[in-house]
Amino acid sequence: MTLRQKIILFAITPLVLSMVSIAIAVRHQANILAQQQRASVESAYLAIKETELRHYTALATQAIAHLYKSGRSDKATLEEAKRILAKLEFGEDGYFFLYDMAGNNLMHPRQPQLIGKNLWDMKDANGRLTIQNLISRAKSGGGFERYLWEKPSTGKIMPKLGYVVPLERWGWMLGTGLYLDDVDTAIGKIDAQISRNIQNTMLWIAGIAITGALLITMSGLVLNISEYRVADAKLKMLAQRVVRSQEEERARLARDLHDGISQCLVSIKLQVEAAIAKLNLAPANAANAQTALNRAAEQLNNVLGEVRRISHGLRPTLLDDMGLAAALDHLAQEFSEHASIPTAFKSQGSLEDLSDVGTTVLFRIAQESLTNIQRHAGAHHAQILIEGSAERVRMTISDDGAGFDLEHVTGHPKHGIGLRNMHERLEAVGGNLQLLSSGQGTQVIATLPKRLRAYV
Repeated sequence: MTLRQKIILFAITPLVLSMVSIAIAVRHQANILAQQQRASVESAYLAIKETELRHYTALATQAIAHLYKSGRSDKATLEEAKRILAKLEFGEDGYFFLYDMAGNNLMHPRQPQLIGKNLWDMKDANGRLTIQNLISRAKSGGGFERYLWEKPSTGKIMPKLGYVVPLERWGWMLGTGLYLDDVDTAIGKIDAQISRNIQNTMLWIAGIAITGALLITMSGLVLNISEYRVADAKLKMLAQRVVRSQEEERARLARDLHDGISQCLVSIKLQVEAAIAKLNLAPANAANAQTALNRAAEQLNNVLGEVRRISHGLRPTLLDDMGLAAALDHLAQEFSEHASIPTAFKSQGSLEDLSDVGTTVLFRIAQESLTNIQRHAGAHHAQILIEGSAERVRMTISDDGAGFDLEHVTGHPKHGIGLRNMHERLEAVGGNLQLLSSGQGTQVIATLPKRLRAYV
């Protein structure tokens, strides 16, 4: 997985997790609200039906009140009461029924086959003792009871809310009821509507999450393209700097070879040829030939020294053999002789744990700094101070020259290449470079941790 993909994934994952958490919380709260609404609607429906049942029962008892209050309990009076109650109906499935306290059915206008039967032990589909529970409710003064019973208009077993009152002097239980299938239908519609609302809410949340993820992805792509362009521009600029640095190094080597070694070799060649000619023309001139050959040998020694100087500038073997302190000390001595600027070297602390990469970086910075002192500073003295601690190494290169304008030089596209190279070398390994310059001189301070990050 690429870095870009990881960044996009880390950006999208919290959004998705947040949306999932919100969806779970919303669904949970919606279910709670749905249950509360269902209970509220069911309670309201039942309250209405209970009021209706009390009203219907009051009308029924009022219809037979003249018989019940007469004090008579003969068969004719009881049959007249049954006849009156059997004719009382309300709605399509509303009727009254009578039972004695032993569970015998005395009157049932919709199911006459039950009349005269004892239903004391009768149970509904849920295993509840229907008649026993109704009689028990009547004996306690009357009240409501829920049970299952056949609905006359459909012939199906439906939930029913019954209401019973006792007629104590006759030993009867008078009852009626309302079927609750319409309540279940209304509540079912409410549940379906709530379910659709929850589903729509989940779809909205999913849509928002998908839209957010797409926006983050697109933003990441746009940002990546922008960063890619910036990085590409920086890479091209760095490549140009590398090319310029290479060309400058090649030009310097070419000048050194042409101005030093090439001319010396030509001079040696001419002197050797002159000596040979003298020996061929006049063997007696051997002394003069010896002198010419001696001069040629001396110039050869100078050429060897120049070759060693150029080689040392490219990569001093002393840096690998003796370490950074010895290499910097030798660099200071060579610079003093070559540039005629007395340069002191001082080392403090331990440099043992510094890596090969670190020694190379500091040595190159020292070379570049001394080159700048020679070319631009106009200094009379210079100093290299290197200090090592347990965590880092600090190198300070100072001179007493004229100094320079930091902002002007670092911002100049041509004059600031050497300083930028030093900055980039240190930043690549986690170090930092500090420049201090005034009319009294310049200080280049390079600080490098002993544990370097990957060198890039």
